[in-house]
Amino acid sequence: MELPKVTLLIAAYNERDILMEKVRNTYSLNYPADLMDIVFVTDGSTDGSEEMLYDLPLVRVFHLPRREGKLAAVNRVMEKVTSPIVVLTDANCMLNKEALFNIVRHYRDPKVGAVSGEKRVFAEGNSSGKGEGLYWKYESILKKMDSELYSVVGAAGELFSFRRELFVPLPAGTIIEDFVLSMDIAAKGYRVVYEPCAIAQEAPSANLKEEWKRKVRICAGGFQAIGVFSYLLKPARFSVLSFQFFSHRLLRWAVAPFLLPLIFVLSAWSAAQGNVFYGYFFAAQVILYCLAALGLLYTNENQLPKFISIPFQFLMMNAAAYAGLIRFWRGSQSSVWEKAKRQSI
Repeated sequence: MELPKVTLLIAAYNERDILMEKVRNTYSLNYPADLMDIVFVTDGSTDGSEEMLYDLPLVRVFHLPRREGKLAAVNRVMEKVTSPIVVLTDANCMLNKEALFNIVRHYRDPKVGAVSGEKRVFAEGNSSGKGEGLYWKYESILKKMDSELYSVVGAAGELFSFRRELFVPLPAGTIIEDFVLSMDIAAKGYRVVYEPCAIAQEAPSANLKEEWKRKVRICAGGFQAIGVFSYLLKPARFSVLSFQFFSHRLLRWAVAPFLLPLIFVLSAWSAAQGNVFYGYFFAAQVILYCLAALGLLYTNENQLPKFISIPFQFLMMNAAAYAGLIRFWRGSQSSVWEKAKRQSI
């Protein structure tokens, strides 16, 4: 296989503490140096990040003193990119050595327009790390199933690649740009493939407050994306992709969280009428919500028992949908990421 040239595009806002580790990780990737263009975008950084990078071999740096967010930075820098394949990754994510090889091999198929890698979170640390790790294991299973059926429905920006020719600058105000970009490629008739052997590993959120902030932002962006891609809900035109978008995104983000209170009330009513099945079902819900509430007592602990962590994460994900919807309605969610604090590993 003739390897294509790849641009590794790395967004880095005030990441001085981890930049050199990211550079060493990038240099260690098992891919020909003459076929890999390394680009850092440090817009808005005030910690001298760009100065650390300017004199490094094989590295190009783009920097503006003002910060307009990752979306604006990517839109600007993509005008300078000429390689056929672009790989987006974050400065705080470390890639496995074979990541690029495992990604580019999929582009032998002309129907593949993008490839999404697997995000992994270090499980060590406090209860936030444990829960976030469980959440991404679950997400990885869903992405694998989506890819095997037809196409990933929304890629994670920690490691996401695409054909340069398919890139279209995204409109200002886009909240989760990686999801929107990958869905735009899928809507054009290309597959977005999931590659579990291309791994981006990062530290978990510093605490549950930071993890909550991240989830609410993603949910707000999810509601925005549902509106943008509502035209995909036409099975006659988009076939399997329409089904995937409806089931994986519309039902999961905009329907399921809001049915939970109704299910709770109706099962309680049925149990009160003497229905044994719904009696057990209602009791199971009460136990689940009580265990989730106990999770709040462990927010500063290093170990959150799994029998508490799983229901707690389930409840937090669904509660974030309510908060995200409110932010979306109010238009109060900025498209510029508020940098989340991460644990030190």
